[in-house]
Amino acid sequence: MNIKKSLYILYALLILVSCNDKNTSDTSQVPTGNEIEIPLGGNSYITQQGKTEKVIDEGFSAWSSPEAVFSTYFKVNKEGNLKLYLKYKTDSENNVIEVRCKDKTFTVTLTKPKVNADTAIYIGTIDKCEAGYVKVDFQGKTLNGSTYATVSSLLVDGEATKDMNFVGDFSYYWGRRGPSVHMGYTIPEGKTAEWFYNEVTVPEGQDPIGSYFMSNGFGEGYFGIQVNSATERRVLFSVWSPFETDDPNEIPDEHKIILVKKGEGVTTGEFGNEGSGGQSYYVYNWKAGSTYKFLTHIKPASKGYTEYTSYFFAPETGKWKLIAQFLRPSTTTYYTRPHSFLENFHTETGYIGRKANYNNQWIYTKEGEWIELTSGKFTADNTAHNKARMDYKGGVEQAGFFLQNCGFFNDNTTINSTFERTPTGNKPDIKWEELE
Repeated sequence: MNIKKSLYILYALLILVSCNDKNTSDTSQVPTGNEIEIPLGGNSYITQQGKTEKVIDEGFSAWSSPEAVFSTYFKVNKEGNLKLYLKYKTDSENNVIEVRCKDKTFTVTLTKPKVNADTAIYIGTIDKCEAGYVKVDFQGKTLNGSTYATVSSLLVDGEATKDMNFVGDFSYYWGRRGPSVHMGYTIPEGKTAEWFYNEVTVPEGQDPIGSYFMSNGFGEGYFGIQVNSATERRVLFSVWSPFETDDPNEIPDEHKIILVKKGEGVTTGEFGNEGSGGQSYYVYNWKAGSTYKFLTHIKPASKGYTEYTSYFFAPETGKWKLIAQFLRPSTTTYYTRPHSFLENFHTETGYIGRKANYNNQWIYTKEGEWIELTSGKFTADNTAHNKARMDYKGGVEQAGFFLQNCGFFNDNTTINSTFERTPTGNKPDIKWEELE
């Protein structure tokens, strides 16, 4: 065999191997019309920062940096083949992106459509995609214009799409924040709580920015710890006004929350957006892995007001600190609906998991009796109820309750499940005379 003929055979073999390479996008495949459209604006995050990139309701925005990675998440509930397509438009020719899913990497060339409209291009197929959450990463490789593309949707087809969960006909804002989860504690029948005590431990690595680990919830407000930024953490205590509005400026004077007193270094004011009322917070660098204690006192005051007071105990200081005391008008109540919740309030970090352990819950009754609360009920918000997100969990762990959300884990807890923790008998040692 001469050299020329050998080179020809080798070239033919290389073409054959290239045509059968499943990691190279086959642009000859076109959507059939049976695909499910996953809007990127409600299901995507920037998981590796670039320069100007953002996720907006319309999809990927200002995609120009090769460092940026967009990640899209959805859940399949049946094993099977999964075909991926990308819906986009671009003013440039032959921009190249890389798409990664499971153990596959696809190189996709984005051609300029003949008309200025969205077009769909085949990415590739995941064979025997297992049931569970699927992550699809997008990263730019070759840029011939100002942006790689304006990308609006991921189209999916195949056996695995028979039953799916993703943020579709649901709020993109709440969907990207992730599901909020709650644990309600049962007060024994016939008992009236005046004080509620709780302990919270956030495991190391489970405290991303945007987390609110709410410890002492009650019928008219909440008290807990937050991660507000990479450099700031807070202890937050808020009481809602009886006047229902999202704008605190609309609250009439007779319905405003009145500040009675606050602890040293505590900031107070008003809040809005999710109801309105009085808010207080203390900037404090609490740490994951440490256990913090929370104590809230609620009792009727004069002239139709109820008094709300919260204290925070940090092991670093070894003493109880007053956060604030408020008066709520048109209210006559003791402590009702003791509960805890875990939420994410930053849409940008809704893909990162978070968890908290809630331990040793007690009430102190108006008759002066300590009672341990060992029964809990797990609930979740509309993001979970609508099955837009399935990454929520709660229950009993290490003789206490726990709550967990976000991170796109696969197992979840049935909403409205009830749990019983092991009693500790560790009654709070409160020196009442030392409280401010």
